[in-house]
Amino acid sequence: MKEKLLINWKKLFISLAILNGIIVLLLIVFILWPVPNASYPSKEYIEEDPGAEFTIQSSKENLTELVNAYIDKLLKDKNDKYAVSFDDQVHLMGAIEAFSTEVPVSITFDPKVQDNGDIILKASEMSLGLLRLPKDKILKYVNERVYTPDWVTINPKEESIYLALTKMELKSNFRVRAQQFDLENDRITFRFKVPNETLGL
Repeated sequence: MKEKLLINWKKLFISLAILNGIIVLLLIVFILWPVPNASYPSKEYIEEDPGAEFTIQSSKENLTELVNAYIDKLLKDKNDKYAVSFDDQVHLMGAIEAFSTEVPVSITFDPKVQDNGDIILKASEMSLGLLRLPKDKILKYVNERVYTPDWVTINPKEESIYLALTKMELKSNFRVRAQQFDLENDRITFRFKVPNETLGL
């Protein structure tokens, strides 16, 4: 009986050691694997399209509600796995599947409006569970496991996310560009272009 217990204990110990070895090996491969450099999309300028332009002003509170509603619809996120909040920076919080469990991820960005009205979110802080990994590795991991629409480009090497707002597909062919994105002073404005064809002109 004692010999049988000893053999079972040895088998369990060896199995656990192998499992730990595999996990460590995967982490090493993950850390050392080169990070691809994603190219940003070509810039579009909504001013080039004929139509009427309107300026819309928002607040951090309204923008938080709108963005999270969009995320819930896009990802069918009924369990609120992902959320974005705005204070002086942009905060993305969520959870991704890893090793058959959910690992919390948190990323903080500094937004910068481009000359054509797109936005680049430059990562300043981020964490993946309790793992202390380079920022580019965390973004690479997120990019591989989270669905993003065509107008969103995650660039792990640049540690940033490019939001091509001018390429968003909106109802009635409306076009949008960011004009001001000053979170510190809560000054957020967008310009909407309504094409002439939409107005029947």
